[in-house]
Amino acid sequence: MVPEGFVRHRLAVAVLLATLAGSGFVASAHADPVIGSNNVVVADPSVPRPPGQPCVVTLFSDLTFTDFNTRPYSYTPPAACNGRWAKVVLEADFSVTAGRQYDRTASLWLGGVNLYFGTTQEPSATVSPAWHVERDLTDYTALLRSAGAGQAIIGNVVNSTYTGVIHGSARLLFYPATAQARAADVPDAVYPLGADPVGSTTTLNTSTDKLARTLTLPRNVERAYLDVFTQSQSGDEFWYTCVPDAYAAQVQECGGGNFREAEISIDGQPAGVAPVYPWIYTGGIDPYLWRPTPGVQTLNFMPYRIDLTPFAGQLSDGTPHEVAVQVAGANGYFSATATLLVYRDAHAQQVTGSITRNTLVGQAPTPTIGSTLATASNGDISGDITTRLERKFEIEGVAQTSHGRVTSTVTQKVGFDDVQRFTINSSTYRQQTLQRTWADSVSQHRIGSVLTTEQRQRFNYPFTLDYNQQLASDGSISAATTVHQGYHQHDERRLFGMSLYAAEVENTVDSADTLAFDASGALTGHSGQQSAQTFVFHDSLGGCYRTSLTTQAGVLASYSAGPGCPDHHNRVSWFAHPDGSPDSSLSPGR
Repeated sequence: MVPEGFVRHRLAVAVLLATLAGSGFVASAHADPVIGSNNVVVADPSVPRPPGQPCVVTLFSDLTFTDFNTRPYSYTPPAACNGRWAKVVLEADFSVTAGRQYDRTASLWLGGVNLYFGTTQEPSATVSPAWHVERDLTDYTALLRSAGAGQAIIGNVVNSTYTGVIHGSARLLFYPATAQARAADVPDAVYPLGADPVGSTTTLNTSTDKLARTLTLPRNVERAYLDVFTQSQSGDEFWYTCVPDAYAAQVQECGGGNFREAEISIDGQPAGVAPVYPWIYTGGIDPYLWRPTPGVQTLNFMPYRIDLTPFAGQLSDGTPHEVAVQVAGANGYFSATATLLVYRDAHAQQVTGSITRNTLVGQAPTPTIGSTLATASNGDISGDITTRLERKFEIEGVAQTSHGRVTSTVTQKVGFDDVQRFTINSSTYRQQTLQRTWADSVSQHRIGSVLTTEQRQRFNYPFTLDYNQQLASDGSISAATTVHQGYHQHDERRLFGMSLYAAEVENTVDSADTLAFDASGALTGHSGQQSAQTFVFHDSLGGCYRTSLTTQAGVLASYSAGPGCPDHHNRVSWFAHPDGSPDSSLSPGR
C-alpha cells in the first residue's frame, strides 16, 4: 500500500505543474550577435532565471592565466540571500589576447567539487576572442551553504612563441525562493570524488586506472546520483579516429582502438555506465573549423548523470564504500572528475536494503572488431574497420524507508557503432569516421507493487568526420575536413504511469575547411571555411527555444533566434534545462 502522505505530495506536484503550464516563461535575454563579427558565437541557450533579483557572489575578477599554477579564491555564501534558493547559476567570462596560443582546459572548483569544466577558444594574430559560459548549479546547493576554498585551473604557457594571455572572471547568482519561484528540490549532500580537497581532475591513462573515493555516507540515503565528466587528452584527444593496434601501422593512425566508455562501480561492483562525448577542441584537426563557432559543448561541457539509487540501502549501512570511475579503452589519457549527490530520508534515521539484481556484472565492455581492409598489389589500401558494442542491463535494489519498502530499478541500454573507412594511395589519404554512441535508460521506483515515479532518458551522439588529403604533382598538399557533431537528448518523467513532463534537446554543428601546404609542408593558407549550428529545445509545458547560425570565412554570416516558436520568440520556463544539463528533482517545477 502506498502511504497516504506520499500520494498527497505527488498529487500536489501534479497540480503545481498544471498551474505552471501556462505561465512562468522567460524570453531569451541576450542580444543577437553582430553579423560580420569574428568573435566567438554559439547558438546555445543561456540558463533561464526565475523572477526577482539575485544575490551575486564574485569568485574572482580578471584573473590572468600565464602558467600552470592554480588560481585560488575563497567563497562565502551571500548574507543577503541566506534563506532557501529557487536557483543558483554560475556565470563566467573568458578572453584571450590576440597572438598564438593553444586551446587550454579550463575548470573551476569549490571544496573539491567541480563547478565548471570546458576548454578555451584559440586566438589568432588579429582576433582576441571573448566568450561567456553558464552552468546551473542548483543541485549543488548543499555545497554552497558553507564557506570554502576554491580554485580556477587553466594551465597556459606564455613566452616568445605562445603569446596569448587568458583572462577570466566568475560569479555565482543566487535567486531567492518566492511565491512565484518555489525553493528547489535539491540533494541534501554533495560529495566530490578524488583526493584534492580544493579540486582538480584525475588522470586515467589506462582502462584499469580509477578515479575513486571511499565515503561513509549518512545512514538514511534515499536517492543517489553521480555527475561524471571524462575529457580526452594528449594521445586520447582524437580517440574517435584511432584504430585497433593490429591495423595502426597499415593505415597510419593512432592505435588503441576507438571505443571509450566510462564505467562506474561501487565497492568494485558495476553500478552503471556513462557514454563519452567526442568533444573537439578549438585547435582540433583544423583550427579554422572552429572560428568563430566552436564544436558542440567545446567551451562548456555537460556532465552525464548516473542514477545510483538502487544502491541506497547498501550506501546507508554506516560502513565505508568506494565509488569509482574508470574509462574503458583509455589510452593515455582522460581527465576525469565526478560528484556524488545524495538525497536523505528526512523521516528515517536508518534506511536499510541491498542490491537484489545486477545484470551488468559479467558484461565486460569488450567491443566486436571487424575489418574489410585490403592492400592491392601496388600498395593501395582501402576498406573499413568496424567497432561495435551493445549492452542491456538492469540494476535493482530495495530500501526500507519511511515511505515503506521502495524498489528502485535502473534499466539501461548502451551502444557504440563506429566505422573507419580508408582510401590510401600515392596521391590520397582519406579517412572517414562514421560513429554513433547512444544510451537509453529508465529509472523506476515502486512502493510495494505500485509504480510511483519513473524517469526515461535517451542520449544519442552522432559524429562524422571526413579528412581528405590530396598530394599534387608539385608536392603541395590540400587537406579538406568536414565534421558533423550532434547531441540529442530526450527526457520524460512519469507519475503513477502518467506523463508529467517531457523535454527534447538537439544541438548540431557542421563545419568545413581546407588547409593548403607547400611542398616543404609549410601552411600556405586555407579556403572554404563555413559552419552551421542549430540548437533546439522544446518541452511539454510549451517551452520553445530554436536558434541557428552560419559562419563563412571566419565571421558570422547569419543568426536566427526563435523561428518555429510561438510569436517567433524563444520562451522557456525558468526551471527548465534547455542546455541539456542534468536534473533529477522529482518534479520539473522544482
